[in-house]
Amino acid sequence: MIKKSNLITYLIQTASLLLIILTTFDSLSQDFPSSKRSRDAVERVKPNLTFELDKEGLEYGSPIYIRIFKEEKVLEVWIQDSINFKLFKTYPICTYGAGGLGPKIKEGDGMAPEGFYFVVPNKLNPYSDFHLSFNLGYPNAYDRSHGRTGSALMVHGNCVSIGCYAMSDPVIEEIYAMVDAAFRHGQPFFRVHIFPFKMTSYNMHRYENSKHYQFWQNLKKGYDAFNEPRFRPPNVEVANCRYVFN
Repeated sequence: MIKKSNLITYLIQTASLLLIILTTFDSLSQDFPSSKRSRDAVERVKPNLTFELDKEGLEYGSPIYIRIFKEEKVLEVWIQDSINFKLFKTYPICTYGAGGLGPKIKEGDGMAPEGFYFVVPNKLNPYSDFHLSFNLGYPNAYDRSHGRTGSALMVHGNCVSIGCYAMSDPVIEEIYAMVDAAFRHGQPFFRVHIFPFKMTSYNMHRYENSKHYQFWQNLKKGYDAFNEPRFRPPNVEVANCRYVFN
């Protein structure tokens, strides 16, 4: 027979757990911005995405990771398969403005960010003037430690930009749908790692005289941390005004 005191304790613990679950679910639900435009886009692209993911042994709604390469003008979408990530699609970037390679330094310089960023659900913008978008979170801790300024740096549609990463509308719809699905399946944030180019030894040698070379050497450590020994994005922190990786 269960003692009355033990039963009361069990019931209290169960009620507390249910309250935590319900509160968390409600909080997550409120953190997902949505509009008719975004819902229509998701409904439009979800069937084909689900089919394509299934062919690769991946699931719609699994955690997502994004890499951007400026010089190559590509955005990679990686989807988690078990504990590692698998490259699902490489999308063309229309433009990131006329600023060229190198990090964003200050508001209005026309540069697109380079570095390690992460996006939480409330950074989605389903009402964007550029079809659909999400905010990269610039300036991050590294940027602030160097006194860098700027705001509203996005990945968005409409194929025009003065410093954001602009995609075509059909492309941003696919990316947005996968991001939205990952959040709704429990991913609390996703990483966006932005590099000036594929950081091979050859490319590093090509740019060894650049004024940004020391910064790019720091970025390369994060690039290598993902590629070796397996495809898992590193945990990124900032110490002494530099990126450090776990």
